Amino acid sequence: MLYRVLDAVTSVKCETRRARKQIKVLQALDVAGTQLYHFTTIVIAGMGFFTDAYDLFSVSLIADLLGHIYYHSADGKLPGNVAGAVSGVALCGTVLGQLFFGWLGDRMGRKRIYGVTLKLMVVCSLASGLSFHNKPKCVVATLCFFRFWLGFGVGGDYPLSATIMSEYANKRTRGAFIAAVFAMQGLGNLAAGAVVLVLSATFKNTAAYETDQLGQADYVWRIVLMLGAVPALLTYYWRMKMPETARYTALIAKNLKLAASDMATVLDIDFVSDADADAVVKQDEFGLFSMEFLHKHGRQLLSTTTCWFVLDVVFYSLNLFMKDIFNNIGWFGDATMMSPLEQTYKIARTQAIIVVGGSLPGYFLTVLFVDRIGRIKIQLMGFTMMTIFMIVLAAPYKFWSKPNMHIGFAIMYALILFFANFGPNSTTFILPTEIFPTRLRSTCNGISAAGGKCGAIIGVLWFQYSHTSIRSSLLLLAGCNLVGLMFTLALPESKGMSLEDITGEMEEDNEPPEESKTVAEAEFIYSVEIS
Repeated sequence: MLYRVLDAVTSVKCETRRARKQIKVLQALDVAGTQLYHFTTIVIAGMGFFTDAYDLFSVSLIADLLGHIYYHSADGKLPGNVAGAVSGVALCGTVLGQLFFGWLGDRMGRKRIYGVTLKLMVVCSLASGLSFHNKPKCVVATLCFFRFWLGFGVGGDYPLSATIMSEYANKRTRGAFIAAVFAMQGLGNLAAGAVVLVLSATFKNTAAYETDQLGQADYVWRIVLMLGAVPALLTYYWRMKMPETARYTALIAKNLKLAASDMATVLDIDFVSDADADAVVKQDEFGLFSMEFLHKHGRQLLSTTTCWFVLDVVFYSLNLFMKDIFNNIGWFGDATMMSPLEQTYKIARTQAIIVVGGSLPGYFLTVLFVDRIGRIKIQLMGFTMMTIFMIVLAAPYKFWSKPNMHIGFAIMYALILFFANFGPNSTTFILPTEIFPTRLRSTCNGISAAGGKCGAIIGVLWFQYSHTSIRSSLLLLAGCNLVGLMFTLALPESKGMSLEDITGEMEEDNEPPEESKTVAEAEFIYSVEIS
């Protein structure tokens, strides 16, 4: 019954705006078979998301070390205002980066500024680990400064990577390719946990740790943050070698020959583009703040932004405050009885288990099924199942707090993250890259993603300052899922369609209107003279 309802709700595609003419180079991309360069692009674009996730999620693992080292906290907790700044400042930078680089990607080209975001991430990752001073406030202020600009670079990677992958992919497997890029977020999250695990285990078993625990712990958090520069450095050369996407070159720069030659250098496809000039001229030219955009895409932009907003309230709250939620049920034991690195080791181990058991399978199933089931059905299913499991977790919260039920709590928690990733966390990333016109695609993706990060900031502030019980917070997050469920119903399904068919940006205006068709049909009616 549920599947029939989903099928009925999501079966309507963007048929009313189907393009009636397709440029040959773009048509060739849409029907091209899967080739080596598609996988190369996944790695190049995906490594940015690997770095993004590593940088954004690693800070929650090392925050307690900062509390031990600089604030001499027995349990490692930072003061409330400091904890909020350390957790949220990168997200603030991410919001601005998504808006700025998303807009810039439509003005200057996707490839032209693709390396700028990577440079920012490399420099600021290294600088974050070099936040030296003898006063705690100065260390935290310096760290937050570089974390902000790190987030700015991370933010730019969202619209650019998504747009580049969607514009390179063929229409049959486009969803899987974009989902594969985003799945690198899960691997980056796992890498953060693994690095912290290895470094904590290494340093806590050294002879120096027995005499200088805080000094050795200081090395750990700095190395963890600085290692975020490595994956970004590894892909910088290949990013610079990528050609501009054919859709940007053909539809925005209006250079069909260059678009064809660029694609011929990286993909094994044949096309002739000389006869397509008229199609480029006839595409829509309305702007983001025009009434025509509001009429055609306003509802969709509101829906993608709202869905991403409520999803990130939930997703980042569950990830960044995982240690607090698990600590609330007594999962880690008494933190005051542990050494700094022992506590960090346990937190990182728990995160790695949840990521492997819940998050990663969700990402991979999205890659496998997004082009079979469809984006909207997966998003509806994800929001629904997240709501159910969060209510099951929150309603009998005291039951899960019992020591013999801790494993059950962890399983339920992993299932929530499983359906987040085999659900809206992946599809909210995919849809904005498909349903908006080429000249506004990066901008609209950036707006939608910025809405998401605003939700993440609200989630951080809520958990940090509301002093609400974990049970009440989980119920509130379940309510956020229901809001996302409703706004998903306003989005079109884009599975298996050309980007130009979805957006209708190249409709020809020489089709006779409905009245003309009626007149033409009337010509076949014989008139009989009545004498």
